[in-house]
Amino acid sequence: MSETTHDGAVAVSAPPSPDDGLSAAELARKYGLAVSGARPPLGEYARQLWQRRHFILAFSRAKLTAQYSKAKLGQVWQVATPLLNAVVYFFIFGVLMGARGHMPKSTYIPFLVTGVFVFTFTQTSAMAGVRAISGNLGLVRALHFPRAALPVSFALQQLQQLLFSMLVLVAMLLGFGHYPAASWLLIFPTLALQFVFNTGLAMVLARAGAKTPDLAQLLPFVLRTWLYASGVMYSLVDQLKKAHSPGWLIDVLSANPAAVYIDLMRFALIDGYGADKLPPHVWLLAVGWALLVGIGGFVYFWKAEEQYGRG
Repeated sequence: MSETTHDGAVAVSAPPSPDDGLSAAELARKYGLAVSGARPPLGEYARQLWQRRHFILAFSRAKLTAQYSKAKLGQVWQVATPLLNAVVYFFIFGVLMGARGHMPKSTYIPFLVTGVFVFTFTQTSAMAGVRAISGNLGLVRALHFPRAALPVSFALQQLQQLLFSMLVLVAMLLGFGHYPAASWLLIFPTLALQFVFNTGLAMVLARAGAKTPDLAQLLPFVLRTWLYASGVMYSLVDQLKKAHSPGWLIDVLSANPAAVYIDLMRFALIDGYGADKLPPHVWLLAVGWALLVGIGGFVYFWKAEEQYGRG
């Protein structure tokens, strides 16, 4: 179609299009277009995350290797850091404050080190999770991948670090006369459930930290309070009973997830730490916390997938 302008030039106009009058949403539906960075359905998102499993594993290993690359002792600090924390806690709580009560040193030291190592697994997963998005904005903005891969890889990194620490813990147990038994097989389901819980917690904190970076400064104080409320350095139930605490408070603190996973690991590894030391329905609590926080954290993180790295 053409027409002559007032100066004699011929202007050519485009022919009518069948898409004239269609809105952007209607055009997108007609031609199968999708918004760039749009959140996929939950099932598709989980499938995409599984497809990136090799990236997640490689990323977690690289982070683990780089963590102490500038230190002269290198990867030794993976074990030395929680072990030194255990030494400090032993001196303060076991020696100065007498928190071990009537527990012999051959039991209290493995009791303490187990608690420190297991709680450190959750603590470091939380601290890494809160910075998973805000600390990797360059990666988030440059590449397209399910953002959940970041908190999952950080939780996996902390699991690998715990496994190194467990070698030292096993040597310590043998040195204090706690030899392998059938109960040691409970290590595997306990660690699996705690890993699911930690991963969900890392996802919750990753979403919160992406929106509020100052949360990373507040979190250490929250985790320190959680440490004291989880019986890491002493028998939580014995201390609460000694303080004449109400029964409901004992039940609540004994059922908190950190205390549950610590108690299960102590029950698995330490001779004399019997079922009477465990809270009621301990395995239901362990599974329940893992499913609630693991699945809930994944869904909570997925719902904000479109927001990460923007703004």
